[in-house]
Amino acid sequence: MSLGYLFGGGVGSEPRGVALYHGFVGVRNLYEQVAEWTGLSVGQILEEDLPEDVEIRQSVGTVRESVHAIAVHDVLAEHGLRPSVLGGLSLGGMSAACLAGAISRRALFEMLAYARNTPGQPVGTPEQGLALAFEPATDNTGHHRGAGRPGVYLAGTFGLTTDGATRILMLSGEKAALDALATELPQGSVIPMPGRSIAIHSPLRAGFRTFMAPYIDAMPFQDPGLPLISCLDRRVLVAAEEVRDMFHRNPTDPINLVHICEAMKDEGVRLGLVMGGSVPDGVLRFPFPVVHVDRPEHLDQVMTTVFELGIELAPGRSPR
Repeated sequence: MSLGYLFGGGVGSEPRGVALYHGFVGVRNLYEQVAEWTGLSVGQILEEDLPEDVEIRQSVGTVRESVHAIAVHDVLAEHGLRPSVLGGLSLGGMSAACLAGAISRRALFEMLAYARNTPGQPVGTPEQGLALAFEPATDNTGHHRGAGRPGVYLAGTFGLTTDGATRILMLSGEKAALDALATELPQGSVIPMPGRSIAIHSPLRAGFRTFMAPYIDAMPFQDPGLPLISCLDRRVLVAAEEVRDMFHRNPTDPINLVHICEAMKDEGVRLGLVMGGSVPDGVLRFPFPVVHVDRPEHLDQVMTTVFELGIELAPGRSPR
């Protein structure tokens, strides 16, 4: 196995995939199909402002991010590229599960659309937020910035920067606690993320997890047809119920990009294609060469790198 597809997580507010949409008929057809499944218009999915309501905004944002990542996959497939192994962070893990054959595209997008029905937080609930945390790579204490502080949770581990000097983490929790932590620690150690009002990958999303549980229990999962790397545990998911468990745990459990990359390396990945725009280019260190694929102009670099490395491509699978 040699070619790995890595899908980032996160839900941004900016348009995604506009150039791909206008450049490829297959991508336009995909967006029209997703619009039919979700009840959203193509414009809402592609580039219009996201709704103000927190849960509806999150739901539409996840549809936007996931369809963009899957569109990148489909464009690469048009150019003869197929992954040997897949993995992703959070929402990216669910997109990867879909492309590995564990769940149909329709089932994935109908689930993401259903999430907009999530009840809002009770009146008086503390405001939530996210923050990025930066610590020296030499810090091997095992304690993250804010460890033990009420209202602060480790939500994600992204690994080292390209120079190997700094480890990047994501913190989740109560906004006031994150803001206070950023003020008390040395400047730049903790940076609250603006516009992020959902404490993803923390116990504060237990209500969302409970709301979605019956829906996920009823979803028709299958054993993945390709190696699927979990972002929650350092392992390859091989059974339908393991994938279902990942979907259940995703809202409340911390994610780990290092686990994905180490497992991909163990699977023999020699080149990683980072799908979509949610993992910043040139910031993180990977254990194998990577090419970020977000726009049509990235295709030439992908094809050149694949040729230079002599990557052997896996047999293709038809979209479901």
